[in-house]
Amino acid sequence: MKRIFNIIFITVLLLTSFSVTVYAHKLQPAYLEINEQSAGKFSILWKRPFIGSRPMNIYPQLPANCTNLTEPVVQTLPTGAVERWLVDCGESGITNNTIVIDGRSATQTDTLLRIQLIDGSMHTTVLRPDSLSFLVPEKASKSKVAGSYLMLGIEHILGGFDHLLFVLGLLLIVRSTKLLIKTITSFTLAHSVTLAMAVLGFVHVPQAPVEAVIALSIIFLATELVKQHRGETGLTTKAPWLVALCFGLLHGFGFAGALTEVGLPQTDIPLALLFFNVGVEVGQLMFVAGVLVVTWMIKKMKLRWPVWVEQVPAYSIGSLAAFWFIQRTISFW
Repeated sequence: MKRIFNIIFITVLLLTSFSVTVYAHKLQPAYLEINEQSAGKFSILWKRPFIGSRPMNIYPQLPANCTNLTEPVVQTLPTGAVERWLVDCGESGITNNTIVIDGRSATQTDTLLRIQLIDGSMHTTVLRPDSLSFLVPEKASKSKVAGSYLMLGIEHILGGFDHLLFVLGLLLIVRSTKLLIKTITSFTLAHSVTLAMAVLGFVHVPQAPVEAVIALSIIFLATELVKQHRGETGLTTKAPWLVALCFGLLHGFGFAGALTEVGLPQTDIPLALLFFNVGVEVGQLMFVAGVLVVTWMIKKMKLRWPVWVEQVPAYSIGSLAAFWFIQRTISFW
């Protein structure tokens, strides 16, 4: 039985989890940014992702000693609704007070919380559906920053179906275990470099074109897979590590777009960047391991596949990537 047959189940599982009405990423987390402008006075930025055409019905509950100085100003963006306003929390500020995310939809998504105090300290954490409150400590914990960005990286890669589909394409084409390790390593090194360069401000690339070209990279792998089925030797079959290296640079800019959107703590930029990248790698390895395990399990079942099934993965991957490319290109206008 050909190895491609054994992995078809994974492809079908991925494709059936998609809807043609959504983008390649799952529901984005909410984002709450609190910046202390002067003693006890804070600017609030609150971003809620959309569910359909409406923002999620969630809102931040600030400490009881905080009162609004201005009414929220609402701005609608393609990725969600953003509100900005000012509050006065008195001399005690928000230290040793609790911030809560409330609302009917609060248990449906994570919330990234970022607090910048006037003394230069910063607190960054991820509030999850099972833990929707945060007690603001007097001093930020580096382990908390590391853990938050580690989980953010894992969630981003596991929710980034386009990145996973690219990795799946590599898994379908590369047959040798040694060559597969070399290919995945090349992809990892490449996107780690561009992720760091983009987030640190050395390189700036518009996010919309990047996302469109990422879809093209998946289409390229699909055509390479078709060539392989026909007995032809494409570039990816000859040097998959080189293809992974080149396109990995591109995918790194995609990862950077997500991280730039939520920001990095100014006092712990290297730590946060490192653990976000580690989280991406952990999530990627989890996906690769899952694919290989299920492939092994299906192989043990010794199923008989129709001949036409051999073409399903390549055309399914290519069709979905083509849809993403059209969808993302249309969004330019």
